[in-house]
Amino acid sequence: MAALPEGTPCWADAMFTDLEGAKTFYGDVLGWTFGESSSEYGNYTQAYSDGKAVAAIVPPMPGPDGGQAPSAWCLYLSSPDAAATAEKIRGNGGEVLMGPMQVGEFGTMVIAKDPGGVAFGVWQAGTHEGFEKQGAPGSYTWAEVVTRDPAKADGFFPAVFPYGVQKMDTEQVDYKIFRVGEQPVLGRMAMGPDDLPPEVPSYVSVYFAVDDTDAAIERLRAGGGTVHMEPMDSPFGRFAVVGDPQGAAFGIIDVGRTAGDLPTLADA
Repeated sequence: MAALPEGTPCWADAMFTDLEGAKTFYGDVLGWTFGESSSEYGNYTQAYSDGKAVAAIVPPMPGPDGGQAPSAWCLYLSSPDAAATAEKIRGNGGEVLMGPMQVGEFGTMVIAKDPGGVAFGVWQAGTHEGFEKQGAPGSYTWAEVVTRDPAKADGFFPAVFPYGVQKMDTEQVDYKIFRVGEQPVLGRMAMGPDDLPPEVPSYVSVYFAVDDTDAAIERLRAGGGTVHMEPMDSPFGRFAVVGDPQGAAFGIIDVGRTAGDLPTLADA
């Protein structure tokens, strides 16, 4: 399998102070199983759905704040040259927080922020090429940059990655789609002042597919999770925005249950 086209989401992981708690929660909600922790790489632990790698969890790295940064999902975008992408990030007003760092034979990673503070990862594949399953229950299916500064995101991401941009023709929400060729790969949603509490930073919302959103919400609440946005029907599927007990926000979507017509898109 060749590396994914540049700018395509290829992997997701999250840091948790309570790794065993995260395993229990995501096992219950998304049906994940977990491999052995890799002590050589800070107890990095891969998650599997139907035996295929779909994400990873890891304890916080020791830091000046004791490693107590809030838990959050990080989406990685594919790059053929992580060092060159890091230079583009800096050259377009972004910030490189970590890397480029080679992770054994697996690949090279960068952690960065866009000029509006949206954190994301860059991955140059070695032996680890990314998701082994996508778009089916238990696996990654979509992501969107949810930002309080859409103009900065709109200027930054297409300058760093080879994205074409289309705007969704709807008055309800300011939403754009970044494409690689003809393939939509990432959304950009403007966060209104009343959409989320002011302490919630701009972030990348990672969506995992489920076979029944309402049933998944029941499991999530039973496991101590939070529902930030109740399930809604859409042309793309029935979805909800949720959080795990350690504070990491993510989305769930049943792509098999769609309602309404797909919105039209216009070149932005």
